[in-house]
Amino acid sequence: MSIFVNKDTRLVVQGITGREGMFHTQQCVIYGTNVVAGVTPGKAGQKMDDIPVFNTVKDAIASTGANCSMIFVPPPFAGDAIMEAADAGIDLIIAITEGIPIMDMMKVKNFLGTKSSRLIGPNCPGIITPGECKIGIMPGPMHKPGGPIGVLSRSGTLTYEVVHQLTLQGIGQTTCIGIGGDPINGTNFIDVLDAFEKDDETKGVVMVGEIGGTAEEEAAEFVKNNMSKPVVGFIAGLTAPPGRRMGHAGAIISGGTGTAGAKIDAFNACGVHVCKNLGTLGEICTEVFK
Repeated sequence: MSIFVNKDTRLVVQGITGREGMFHTQQCVIYGTNVVAGVTPGKAGQKMDDIPVFNTVKDAIASTGANCSMIFVPPPFAGDAIMEAADAGIDLIIAITEGIPIMDMMKVKNFLGTKSSRLIGPNCPGIITPGECKIGIMPGPMHKPGGPIGVLSRSGTLTYEVVHQLTLQGIGQTTCIGIGGDPINGTNFIDVLDAFEKDDETKGVVMVGEIGGTAEEEAAEFVKNNMSKPVVGFIAGLTAPPGRRMGHAGAIISGGTGTAGAKIDAFNACGVHVCKNLGTLGEICTEVFK
C-alpha cells in the first residue's frame, strides 16, 4: 500500500506549458505517473506532448477526471492556483513553487479550511510512491519500490539523501513526502505520521526535520502518544547561528526556540531513534528496522 498517491492517481499540472512545468511533467510521465491534463489560462486546445491543455482546473476535471494537481505556477500567482484547484474539488494539491508570499499563503490556509482538499507544500519536492506514481521534482530511479519504510522531510535534498541510503541498504519505501520548509504550508509532520501509522504496509518511518519552529517537537509528542511503529529522526542545522535564515524561509532560530539541540532532546525524550550523523543513517535504519 501507500499514502496519498498511487498508480490510480490522475494528475493535472497547473503551469504545464512553462519551462519547469513542462520538463518535470515529462519526467513524471516517464516514471509512469498518469498525467491526464495540464492547465495554462489562454492555452486551451493545445497539447504538451499528448497531454491536453485547458484554461481552468474545472475544465480539466470535467474532461479527464483529474483528482490531483501539481503546481508549477510562478510565485505571485501560485496562491491563486492552489485556491483554484481546491475550489474545483481536487483531492490532493502538490505545490512545488518556492517563494510564495506569506500573506498569500495565509489566505490560502484560510481558504483550504473551507474545502476538503489536502495541500502538500509549497516549496517542496513533492511526493512519490516508488514504482507507482511520482509527483514532483525528485529523482525517481533512486527510490526502491515495495516498502516497508515511509519517509517524510522538510528538506528536499535531504529526502533524496535518506532515500539513497535506504536503497543502498536494500530497504524499500512505501511513500516519500517532502512537506516543504516554508513557515506556512499544508500537510505537516503529524498529518503524515498519522497516515503512515494507519498504513498496513508501512512498518517504520524516517523523519527529517530542521531548525526553526516547533513542528518537530510536536511530532515527537505525537510519536510518543500515538505511534506503534519505530521512527528514526534526523535534525539538520546543528551548527546554525541564531537569527540567520538557513536555506528555507522557516529555518531560523528565533528567541531561543527552534534550535537543533531542543529538537533532538524532544526526539530522545519521546522514543524517536536519533541519527546525529546523516552519513550513518542507512546503518542506523538497518539496525532499527531489522
